[in-house]
Amino acid sequence: MTATIDRPAGVLTVLRRTPTPVRCLLGGVLVNQLGALVQTFMVLYLVFRGFSAGQAGTAIAAYSVGSVVGVLVGGELIHRIGPRGAITVAMLGSAVLLAVLPLLSRPSTFGVLMIAMLLAGLVTQSYRPAAAVLLSDLMPDDMRVMGFSMMRIALNIGAALSPLIAAGLILVDWNLLLWFDAATALVYAILARWLLPDLRTGRGAPGVVVQGGTGTRMVYGILLRDRRFWFFLASTLIGAVIYVQFNVVLPLKISAEGHSTGLYSGMLVTASIVLILCELKITASVARWPGHVAATAGTVLMAVGAASFGVSGGSAVALVACTVVFVFGTMINGPTMFAYPATFPAPVNARYISAHQATFGLGMAAGPLIGVAAWVGLGNGVWWLCGGLGLVAAWCARLGMKPPRRTP
Repeated sequence: MTATIDRPAGVLTVLRRTPTPVRCLLGGVLVNQLGALVQTFMVLYLVFRGFSAGQAGTAIAAYSVGSVVGVLVGGELIHRIGPRGAITVAMLGSAVLLAVLPLLSRPSTFGVLMIAMLLAGLVTQSYRPAAAVLLSDLMPDDMRVMGFSMMRIALNIGAALSPLIAAGLILVDWNLLLWFDAATALVYAILARWLLPDLRTGRGAPGVVVQGGTGTRMVYGILLRDRRFWFFLASTLIGAVIYVQFNVVLPLKISAEGHSTGLYSGMLVTASIVLILCELKITASVARWPGHVAATAGTVLMAVGAASFGVSGGSAVALVACTVVFVFGTMINGPTMFAYPATFPAPVNARYISAHQATFGLGMAAGPLIGVAAWVGLGNGVWWLCGGLGLVAAWCARLGMKPPRRTP
């Protein structure tokens, strides 16, 4: 059962009607993202501390595995201590682990560091389902998709500013990267504890009945039997693998064609500017569409953008144009697809949200391995592969999100 959105509000209306707790939630997300430096800079940090490139890559892989597990754990925490409690516990745990990582970053303690990185990924990412549940519960139904768009913008603003902060911290002390990350997690925990409402999800929500009960096994049984949702997860997984190639294969292509790294930096800046300036307005229009239409159309456009990298002909202008097409595709499908699991009934939606985010994380973790292997084997043909996979993802999104026909 999903909510139907008939007349979504415009951008200015949404900004005026956004509840204060949602503003606090988005502020916490932004603060936390400003310090999200582990995945971006941990390889360089560990190499600086004397680790080999292989050891550094293995440590990041451990963090990625922990991240995938963490969103599943986060879904369970919501039902035990509520979304506010889940965010608070996750961020406190993240602050502690990140603060001690510099003490473990010695080649002689590599085994302990691996365990710490695994746990750091687990606790740091376990807040995400709780944030999504809170956002869904606090935003009016006609503004839910816009709410997820605002969360994406907060994440993108943080992602755009965090490298600048990191550059300044590195000049002083490399350890400040992790300590700053820990400090932002602690600030988020404090904001969550004192400013977010203590909502309890899935504990006998009024008016919502899930046949057979709401125990953990029963809820996961419902999810496992939901074939339409599995198509949606397949679309999410494939889409994440394609999306990550923008950060993995595209730099390899740019370098192979003789362009400077400055071109890639310019494309990243272009993507961030387009997202920050355009996403809310686009989402306000797209939210008028049925969810499966927005997801399908956006995924097709993303596939076209990815495939067009393969026919850019080495032109810098063409590469930037392809980037804009690719980003517009993600702006059309992203908010709708991230909001979709939150439309399920309260007793099950936290598990649906965590399953979706874990699948997305799995795609982001596996994407670099798949992309590099495809680049080595296919060269520029990897973009045609991405285009074809994107069409498959669009088909899966349509099957997974289109409401079933009601029998008379």
